[in-house]
Order: sequence, then structure tokens, then C-alpha cells
Amino acid sequence: MGEEHLFKIYERPELQSSSLVVAWSEDAGKVGPKVVDYLNKKLRGREFAEIDLVDFFPLDGVSVENDVAQFPESKFYWCQGENLVIFESTPPSSEWYEFLSSVLDIAEHYCKVKELYTIGGMVSPGAHTTPRALLTVANSPEVKRALSQYDLISNMYYETLPGQRPTLSSFLLWAARRRNIAGANLWVPVPFYLVTAEDPRAWKKTLEFLDNRFGLSIDFTDLDEEVARQNEKIAQARSQLPELDGYIGRLESNLSLTTGESEELVKAMEEFLRRQ
Repeated sequence: MGEEHLFKIYERPELQSSSLVVAWSEDAGKVGPKVVDYLNKKLRGREFAEIDLVDFFPLDGVSVENDVAQFPESKFYWCQGENLVIFESTPPSSEWYEFLSSVLDIAEHYCKVKELYTIGGMVSPGAHTTPRALLTVANSPEVKRALSQYDLISNMYYETLPGQRPTLSSFLLWAARRRNIAGANLWVPVPFYLVTAEDPRAWKKTLEFLDNRFGLSIDFTDLDEEVARQNEKIAQARSQLPELDGYIGRLESNLSLTTGESEELVKAMEEFLRRQ
């Protein structure tokens, strides 16, 4: 086991062969944080551990939003009835391997985790009316076969560019594989003009998979209402702002926008949704 001084355990979960869901706070469309917050609320997740982030963030790692300091957090929750563990964290600035080793130490030795899923959003050039897809990369052929029964896109080909390191989620998949823990990364494409706002349709797409995979039997009525509210807001924006409507209409027709037009669409949508 890793060095326990890197994390604190407040309660020992009563779990066997559990599943772990991982989300990072910095995410397109806030997909990861919104999904795990929803799960914690619906399943009454209880905080039981946290990683001490002192060694993983520089002194300038604290950001300020609306005059309020935003301190990094890295916390674990458990949902006993569903045999589920949830981990939500600010991405570490350094010492990735040591940080992820601590995550897996807690998952493996305190929760008996057998599989893990990282979730997040990725920027999409498409329109918000396009059905959301769920893309996945598994850490073994066995995991890929096990997930083939679900509505996932798994025929992805990607290689880290020279001079760049892999994403934190990909690094976690590799570290989990070394411990014989099954794992997969899950991404939902989020329309680029909703990346800094919210995309409840993307949240629901991810949650539906988790609901099916873990047999959670979640009632999504409240989330459906949130999707409907946002659709209504965007419809109002399109009716009140003809230029914005024209941009989105072109995206719906699979036509591209110039860089300037894309920036105008993002700015107009952000301002409208903020006023709403």
C-alpha cells in the first residue's frame, strides 16, 4: 500500500467487489462534477476519505472566482446499497503517479474496487440538437468486450502527441491495469457553445450508462425537467437573436462556422444564459 500520510480515512466502507466512478473538477460542460454530484444526491453518498493535496499543488494553485478563493479538493464517497464508490477531485498539478497511486490504494485496499470509470466532457463542433454520444476507451480487451453490450462508441484511435504527456484519466487507466483493475474512460461530446455553461443532456447520457451498468434504477424525472428548461432557454435565445439562430442552423445542417462566427456564438449564448 502507498504512504498513508498522503490521505485521510474518516470511515471504513463496508464494500466488496465495488465499482469506482472518477470525475475531475476541470471539465468541458461540467459533465464529471455534475454527474457525480447527481449520483451522490440520489444515492446518498457519504464522504469517507480525502487525499491531502499539499504535495500535489504549488502555492499558486489556488484560484479566485467572484472574489472567493477556490481551494483544491480530492474526496471519496461511498454508496453502500449500490456497492459504489465516487471520487471527485481537482486535477493535481504535479506528482501524477504518486497521486494516482494514492487514489488506487484507497480504492483497492479500503473499497475492494474491481472496476473503475472516469467520466468527462469533450468539446464538440456540433449543434446542441445532435443526440449525445458516449465514447469509451478501455484498459484491456476484456473490458472492451464486457462493455460491447452498451450504447458506446469504442472504435477510437488516438496517440499522445510527441512532447505531451497523456491525460490524467488515461494515466489512471494504465495505473489501474498494472493492479489488474478493469477500467474505462467515458467522454460525452459537448457542443462548443455550451462548454462554459452547462449541458444536462450530456450528464444524462453518462448517467444512463452508469444506471444500466450498476443497476441503480434511478428516476431521472428531475433531470429530464432540467434538460427541458435548458432547451426552452436556447429556443428563446434563437427566437430573440436571429444571428445566433443562423449560426446554430448552419451547425444543424453540418456546415462549419468561421473562427470569428464561433466566437460570436459562444459569447452570445453565454451572455443570454447568464441573464436567464
